[in-house]
Amino acid sequence: MTKQNVLISAEKNVSSSTLALTTIMSKSSSMFSSSSTSSSKPPAPQTSSSINLAITRKSLLKQLEIESGSRINAWVETMKASSPTHIKSPDAFSPTEEHRSWMVQYPSALNMFEQIIQASQGKKIVVFLDYDGTLSPIVADPDRAYMSKQMRAAVRDVAKFFPTAIISGRCRDQVYSFVKLAGLYYAGSHGMDIRGPTKGAKCKKRSDQGVLFQAASEFLPMIAEVNKALIEKTKSIDGAKVENNKFCVSVHYRNVDEKQWSLIAETVTSILKEYPQLKLTHGRKVLEIRPTIKWDKGKALEFLLESLGFGNTNDVLPLYIGDDRTDEDAFKVLRERGQGFGILVSKSPKETSASYSLQEPAEVMDFLHRLVDWKKLSNST
Repeated sequence: MTKQNVLISAEKNVSSSTLALTTIMSKSSSMFSSSSTSSSKPPAPQTSSSINLAITRKSLLKQLEIESGSRINAWVETMKASSPTHIKSPDAFSPTEEHRSWMVQYPSALNMFEQIIQASQGKKIVVFLDYDGTLSPIVADPDRAYMSKQMRAAVRDVAKFFPTAIISGRCRDQVYSFVKLAGLYYAGSHGMDIRGPTKGAKCKKRSDQGVLFQAASEFLPMIAEVNKALIEKTKSIDGAKVENNKFCVSVHYRNVDEKQWSLIAETVTSILKEYPQLKLTHGRKVLEIRPTIKWDKGKALEFLLESLGFGNTNDVLPLYIGDDRTDEDAFKVLRERGQGFGILVSKSPKETSASYSLQEPAEVMDFLHRLVDWKKLSNST
């Protein structure tokens, strides 16, 4: 397999205002040093240009401070928008006109099951699943996001009949420790770490160890450094949790008081200033630091389809079920390919590139059961 090109962001480390400030300070420094060499002479009187220089330096410093504060505020607003923190009253869950309109546009995959099956005629269904919020409920402690025995059985049955992959932002090994099923493909760190089944995998790139692909191995030392720095800097913030997902780092603020969110954002962004090759993204009550490369869950989906022999064919119907913003990359790929369906797991209206919706993991399990029942029936007839 050819090594993937790593595309580093072309973003500059210094803003134009910073460069201007550096130039001014440099000129100012040379002025001061030249005056110090002639100490016998009285100090030159302040001219209007030197006064203007001092004003310019002060205003630029103030501007930089304002810009930095604006970036922090923007991230806090993003954190609030993607992570609602207030418990809604029972009335808030009653269907609204907005929700009904949204459900017309993104109908339940359970209600549309027959149409999905009809679209699969003559094609091979391949199932892609997110983990948190899809196979397991969202919980306060990410280390305790266990899937139920019933869900594990449902995923196991699906994998018997369809190629099945789990694509998660978590470390691949951690996802496997939760799922504990050998017959699946696992893509951790948003698809940057992919491994296939060790047995029975009909895959072009199969080896005795299964498919193994890592898109950003050269970033591992850098990720480890950032993880260490984040643990140190956030240890004084009550409720903050840093999770090393090998190819990315997650900073969970689910249990952090909302008044401290600006401190979380400031801490993370200040550390990232030293690492221009990394970028900051967000999910549900989590900030994520990733390598700046063109790789995401959508790319992982395409890689797995190609590995299974469906890279350039119309004989496949991919189904991708996920609940988070990062799953949108996969939904978009399916729309662009004109193949398969994205299914968003959400109880509330969201902007999405998915085709259908499910409300919660319990409905995901029902959908997987229906897939298996349909396949068993079709095989028997």
